[in-house]
Amino acid sequence: MKITHIEAILIRMALKLDGAQPMASGEVKRDTYTVMVRVDTDDGLSGFGEAFANTGWMATHAAIKHVIAPRCIGRDPTQIPDLMHSLYRGLFNCGRSGPIVFAMSAIDIALWDLAGKRAGLPLYRMLGGSARSSIPAYASLLRYGESAAVNQHLRQALDRGYRLIKLHESNPDIIRAARREAGPDVPIMVDCVCAWQLEEAIAMSRRLADLNLTWIEEPLYPPDDHAGLVRLRSVSSIPVAAGENVSNLFEFKRLFEAGALSYAQPSVTKVGGISELRKIFALAESFAVPVVPHSPYFGPGFLASVHVCAASTRQTWIERSYCAFEDNPFGDAMHPKNGEIMIPQGSGLGLDPDMQLVEKLRVA
Repeated sequence: MKITHIEAILIRMALKLDGAQPMASGEVKRDTYTVMVRVDTDDGLSGFGEAFANTGWMATHAAIKHVIAPRCIGRDPTQIPDLMHSLYRGLFNCGRSGPIVFAMSAIDIALWDLAGKRAGLPLYRMLGGSARSSIPAYASLLRYGESAAVNQHLRQALDRGYRLIKLHESNPDIIRAARREAGPDVPIMVDCVCAWQLEEAIAMSRRLADLNLTWIEEPLYPPDDHAGLVRLRSVSSIPVAAGENVSNLFEFKRLFEAGALSYAQPSVTKVGGISELRKIFALAESFAVPVVPHSPYFGPGFLASVHVCAASTRQTWIERSYCAFEDNPFGDAMHPKNGEIMIPQGSGLGLDPDMQLVEKLRVA
């Protein structure tokens, strides 16, 4: 069994906008980029993976094409630990975070997709199985920066069956207005997108203390201020969540040992794929830290997160970005029903992209 071809595929998906203008990095967000990878083998199977893209998609796309793929061609795709270990050892001097690790994440996801397809089993069963048929999803609202739009989408999400809401806002007045709109009993999380330095975060957590927030997420800049997270958690009545900007198991270990996290949020497209995400779940369990993965993705990254969550010993939630696209190669199969994501039952990840749509949306 050999890997015969690896292709890095960059696609651009245009958002469906309904009047409200979501923001990202101070600009109107009109689309999202996804770096997918397709791994072909000599038995005619193809596996799909996804790497973290965002504004660094060019570097990640190049890393797959020029650095990772040449090291994988001719290797045995069934030997996932050995292949991934050789990538880590061979490329450790390129960094333990960033585009190289994002690229390796995509390869690992694709290899697990292949393993499930070869076995004729959905991935969660390859990882140990699950008694669940679905996972609670939370509506991860885009950032709007004004209360009317936030409350409109919050109410819409609740009306569609979501029971959990996350805001991407750092203005306390907007957060307070959202709590009033949702009522006292709806769990609300707040992703601050690394908005504050430590003293600002402490002051803000005290200002928001009466809102019964489930967590405050990524409150600090820089995001790797571990000591700051420890300090904030020690004085804040609001639980502290972080981890989407952590790219390896060992940094999570340091965070757990320091007592920095109430919730851990590893991202499968950043930490090394399914193999590493499973290790982080196990490590977190040993420290009694719940894991709620960062998963605002719309393809293999999201599917991989669902399967790992399904196979975990502890019930968890799944993040679902609350938005829609003009075209999506994965269709509507990943939309929640009554606030629940059904665990895919097809082999591997359970769903392949529509390659005609992929080619239509492809930009590199």
